[in-house]
Amino acid sequence: MSNNIYVGNLPWSYRDDELKGLFEEHGDVTSAKVIVDRMSGRSRGFGFVEMANGDEAASAIEALNGQEAEGRELKVNEAKPRDD
Repeated sequence: MSNNIYVGNLPWSYRDDELKGLFEEHGDVTSAKVIVDRMSGRSRGFGFVEMANGDEAASAIEALNGQEAEGRELKVNEAKPRDD
């Protein structure tokens, strides 16, 4: 189990801090990054979270996938490695 988590369908208002706060309830978060459009600076509606512990990452995915945040249903799963 990778400790890198993909989070989709984020509320547009979310920044790194809100994303980190969402996952901190489930364990130690090493990084949380909301992906923003380079031109506009606006959120692209998804981000990535890295957690220190694989079991905590698994329980966070289980707990948060399908949860509602500001009226949007979060899509949370293990991040797939990028194909180059």
